[in-house]
Amino acid sequence: MSLTVRLDPSDNVVTAIKPMEMGAEAETGVATTGLIPRGHKIATTDIAKGGVIRKYAQVIGYAAEDIAAGDHVHTQNVEFRNTDVEYEFSTDLRPAPNATSSDTFMGYRRENGSVGTRNYIAIITSVNCSATAARMIADSFTEEELAEYPNVDGVVAFVHGTGCGMAGDGEGFEAMQRVMWGYAKHPNHAGVIMVGLGCEMMQIDWLLEAYGLKQGPLFHAMNIQDVAGLRRTVELGVQKVRAMLPEANKCQREPIPASELTVALQCGGSDAWSGVTANPALGYAVDLLTAQGGTGVLAETPEIYGAEHLLTRRAADRKVGDKLIGLIKWWEDYTSRNKGSMDNNPSPGNKKGGLTTILEKSLGAAAKGGTTPLNGVFKYAETVTAKGFTFMDTPGYDPASVTGQIAGGCNLVVFTTGRGSAFGSKPAPTIKLATNTEMFTKMVEDMDVNAGAMLTDGVTLEEKGREIYEMFLRVASGEQTKSEAQGLGDYEFVPWQIGATM
Repeated sequence: MSLTVRLDPSDNVVTAIKPMEMGAEAETGVATTGLIPRGHKIATTDIAKGGVIRKYAQVIGYAAEDIAAGDHVHTQNVEFRNTDVEYEFSTDLRPAPNATSSDTFMGYRRENGSVGTRNYIAIITSVNCSATAARMIADSFTEEELAEYPNVDGVVAFVHGTGCGMAGDGEGFEAMQRVMWGYAKHPNHAGVIMVGLGCEMMQIDWLLEAYGLKQGPLFHAMNIQDVAGLRRTVELGVQKVRAMLPEANKCQREPIPASELTVALQCGGSDAWSGVTANPALGYAVDLLTAQGGTGVLAETPEIYGAEHLLTRRAADRKVGDKLIGLIKWWEDYTSRNKGSMDNNPSPGNKKGGLTTILEKSLGAAAKGGTTPLNGVFKYAETVTAKGFTFMDTPGYDPASVTGQIAGGCNLVVFTTGRGSAFGSKPAPTIKLATNTEMFTKMVEDMDVNAGAMLTDGVTLEEKGREIYEMFLRVASGEQTKSEAQGLGDYEFVPWQIGATM
């Protein structure tokens, strides 16, 4: 059995399946010149200083020094350069596969036609000053009390660290407004209470006016200053939630076409196997969903850097492709202004897992989006209106990214990880995919699917992709994920703070 994996005939590196000793055979005629950790790269030819290092048939970096065949290829001898490619548009358009069935899941059809996969009552804060009040309201409801309402998944407080000390217009303000509005109208919420202080920059009344939100039995708004203090606000909030619970409990699941699923595609704690197992398998599942008329939402703009040219080739039209390139240019400027680099990512854990540059990480991350046309590109937390494969501009920081995707309407989250993760989300549940069997076995209480079986057990991409797709339908129908079982999601609401704090 080979000790390495070659991803493309044109590559000049292979990846170690397990730790390799000095002198081990990397490929025929190529022996390792030193110890190689699992998941790390080995040169299969001599690469001169300044020469291209190629993986996935793409450039992932440049030799910082002469590299000999058999050498360990990693941060000590690889340098990063900003991408400089000729973009092609709509040259790789592959239609979604034909659906062989009309798949359904058991979801909640809301009055406005939207579809939920969960049934929460949400306490949403406009500003950090009302965070404690929101937590107190939510914490007032014990498991014993909620057990009387089996169709209600819980009462959850969405609190954050901003909402004031910010500009009253511009990117940061508008993004925060979209987050609040997206959560206020999210189909996974049966009822909503918005809680503010009263004097903050992010005024609830402005939001209600801007987005046409109307108060009613299952939607309330209040300010601590108007109610007359913290204690009275909490008491009133508890009273309002208690009145909502019987109404929320009347909601019943019913058969819903799979086309109503909007799935957030995420990766965190990635390793070298992310782009080999879990991400391509998730991409296959997204293709199956797209065939049903559903939607996949790729995000994390810094983590497609160096792979964006592959996505422009899949752009449904030039307008979509240009929007994506505009995001890349914005991020290059944004990181430069803040004295950073697009290669700040990968993280130390990513590098320990074998990822050397952001280019390498991005090429693997982009695989989550499958193979179908890119039909839309959206701002952070903007409502996703296109069907099929889409993209949302978000940071690579997972909680902030997922918060934007959920605000945009995602009713399910799928998260791949190679190093391990304790992430979870509300109101949309998170399915976690392990890229390797070793980590899956170690963190089995946290992982829902072992994509590492593609390496260890001979499971095919198609088999694992279908397994993931079928889990979409089961979880959307109410099956509990590992992160839900552990109660995750209350503290993972993290709106992206783009603008200045004043």
